[in-house]
Amino acid sequence: ILGVRDIHADHAASHIGKAQGIVTCLRATPYHSTRQKVFLPMDVCMLHGVSQEDFIRGKQERNVKDVIYDIASQAHIHLEHVR
Repeated sequence: ILGVRDIHADHAASHIGKAQGIVTCLRATPYHSTRQKVFLPMDVCMLHGVSQEDFIRGKQERNVKDVIYDIASQAHIHLEHVR
């Protein structure tokens, strides 16, 4: 936007955008769940034995928290790449 033409800046911005997108999705999960929608990756949910219904019902079980942790960890990995 500012006319910066640097491949390293582009790479960092890409990772920041990915991290922000993941965090936004996680933060919006309770809102979307009240509307019977879940936008989390089902492969991660299935890995922990969690269904969309678990989020819709607002379950706080360990496996649900593990899904959130795994997804948040992906955002953290993107931030580490930026650093």
